[in-house]
Amino acid sequence: MDRPTPDAVKLLAAWMEWERGDVTPGRVMANLKTGGLRDLLEGLAAGSTDRAPGPPAQGEQAASWTPIT
Repeated sequence: MDRPTPDAVKLLAAWMEWERGDVTPGRVMANLKTGGLRDLLEGLAAGSTDRAPGPPAQGEQAASWTPIT
């Protein structure tokens, strides 16, 4: 069976429902599972490097990140 591509926006919305206390942990886990969180994480992990997290190596630029409040 073909699975749809994970939608990061919908996955984030499911997570935020849990953070607000709108749903139980079991319900949010079910929503994340059916929303394709595993596929999204596998794709991210496949594109990651083996270098440990930390400051950028010499010659690399730090990734820009802006928190959402």
